Parts: sequence; C-alpha cells; structure tokens
Amino acid sequence: MNIFKSTLAFEAWLANRLPVVRQDIDTKHGLMATAPFPFFRATFYRWLQHWHDQCSDLARAPTVLAVGDLHIENFGSWRDAEGRLIWGVNDLDEAWPGPYTIDLVRLTTSAYLAIGGEHLTLTRRQAAEAIEEGYRDSLMAGGKAFVLAEHHQWLRLLATSKLRDPVRFWAKMEQNPPYSSKPPADARKLMEETLPGACKTYQLKRRIAGLGSLGHPRIVALSQWEGAYIAREAKGIRTSAWAWYKGVSSEELHGPILAAKAIRVQDPCVRFAGHWLVRRLAPDCSRIELSSLPKERDESRLLYDMGWETANMHFGTAAAIPKIKKDLTRRRGRWLHKAAKTMLEATHEDWQEWRKHWNKRMR
Repeated sequence: MNIFKSTLAFEAWLANRLPVVRQDIDTKHGLMATAPFPFFRATFYRWLQHWHDQCSDLARAPTVLAVGDLHIENFGSWRDAEGRLIWGVNDLDEAWPGPYTIDLVRLTTSAYLAIGGEHLTLTRRQAAEAIEEGYRDSLMAGGKAFVLAEHHQWLRLLATSKLRDPVRFWAKMEQNPPYSSKPPADARKLMEETLPGACKTYQLKRRIAGLGSLGHPRIVALSQWEGAYIAREAKGIRTSAWAWYKGVSSEELHGPILAAKAIRVQDPCVRFAGHWLVRRLAPDCSRIELSSLPKERDESRLLYDMGWETANMHFGTAAAIPKIKKDLTRRRGRWLHKAAKTMLEATHEDWQEWRKHWNKRMR
C-alpha cells in the first residue's frame, strides 16, 4: 500500500468516526506537500505501516501505553490548579498500547527532520544521544514532572518567550471565523463547565490547528472576563490510528487513561466527554512550536528533557518499567540513531511522492 492508498483508506475510516471538516482535510493535504516535517506530523497512520515493516525488532519491545504520535512539537505548557506553569507532552490523541521504543524513535526522527529543516542546529548523533540519555536518566530516577517554578528556569523562559506574546495570541483568536453551525450540546456543556461561573457571554469561533488532527471539528468559546480575554476549545477526538492499522473496531480512548496514570501534573481545565476534549487556550497554555523557540536555547538540554518526559509518560504503565530497563541494557551502540535514520528515509520517500503528486495537481 503506497502513501496515496494509505491516506485514502485512513480518511475513509476517520469519516466514519468524526464529522470531519472537509475543507480542513484539503488544507492538510496542501501542508503535507510543503516540507517533510509537516508531512511527518500529518501521517501517523502511515508511520505505523512503516514502523512494523522497517523496525520489526523494536516493534516487539516491552509494551506500554504509548503516546504514539510523539514529536518535538508535541510538547507545550499549561497551568495547574495552583496556577503554576507546567511543561510536558501536549497531545495524547494517538495513545495506544505499543512498544516503548515507538515513542523514542518517533521523537528522534522528528528531531532529525527539524535538523534537516534547519530548525535545530545540533547534529543527529547529538540529538539521539540527548533523547536517550534523558529517557534512561528518568527511568533510573523514577521520573519527575516539569513544574516551571523554582526549577527549569530556561524552560519557563521558553514557555513565556516574546513569540508567545498575548497581544498576538488573542488577535489570532479574534481572527478565527465564526462557528456558524449549531454546536453539539455535549461540546457546549463541557466548554461552559470550565469557564468561570460569572462568564455567561462568549463568541463561538471555528479554529484550524494541528496537522495530525487537522480535519477534526474544533470549536472555540472566546470571551472576556474581568477585562481580559479567556478561551476554551472543544476538539473532536477519536480512537487512535492504531485501531485503523490493526483493523479492530475499538472506539476506546486511551488518552484520558494515559493522562491520569503518567507522572504528570494535571491541567484542571481539561475535560473529556464522549468524543470531545475541552481545554483552556492561552498564550502560555498551548503547544510550543519550533518557530517560537528563542534564538538563545540549549537544544541538547531541550531534547534531554523531552526524553525524560517520554519516560514520565511510560511510568503510566508501571508494571512495564522493569522490562524496559532490562530491554534497554541490551540496546547499546547507536540503535536509536539507526532506527530513526531508517524511519527518516521512509518518511522522505513518501513525502517526495506526495509532493510530486500535489505539484502536478496544482498546475
């Protein structure tokens, strides 16, 4: 099955589980042709096919409740119940039981793509070593969540950088088009439950965001409270693309389970109900994009922390940790680099085919 047949089959499967926004799917297809990194982010379903074919040994590694679609732009910040800034994995839409190695290899492959796109300046070897070192150290230490208070000052500066300026952020929220349809009652109810009690008036906006989830319905409730903007987003969610790959009929959502069990400080504004996820949107409560990274940053430390946070997520499957440690003792040398390089090549081949097809279509 090539990239075109895979995409057609996956999107047919998706349409049976969500009221997809067709124009956003078309936008997604165009973005997939622009560069390898957005293509990679948008095609986790295709990654699963290559993963089991190209990395069969790693695919038999100990099983955890894996993030699945892990990459360097799947990290962000949020506020906890005490108002403290927290940093960690931002999106658990593709969570599913799988080998712990899939998260490490996908994260490392994404770093290689960022290096190739000149978003990161360190070498591939440095990137793989930093991620693996952070993961191993976290396993040995028992993990620890990233609370950006007294510690992790540089991460706090990253999360509150000038490029995440509130004026720009809220102007962008205002520019989103109105949501003209009647919102599903359960989505509206979830958004209203997480808004402050006195906040009764809000605008409904349609938001286009993400890449893997581009095409999923997104509704934003934008309001003003105590003289400043606040927002809540309801996003349509479905079971992981793993279900499509495996050909199973499961509708189970593993993201809420992983969020509850991992070493993690919870976001009090995140709510799940049926096939909807609601969360707070704010300048310091969102995904951190490569374009928003400050010029002065310690890239090796950033990837080390991403490796550490990956282990934090795998601690959600506590029984697997001894097995992972044992498995890692036999994975010496540059095993992570070799696997990421293999997956990088497969991604590039698919992207080149997709770009060629898209360019012909646009002529």
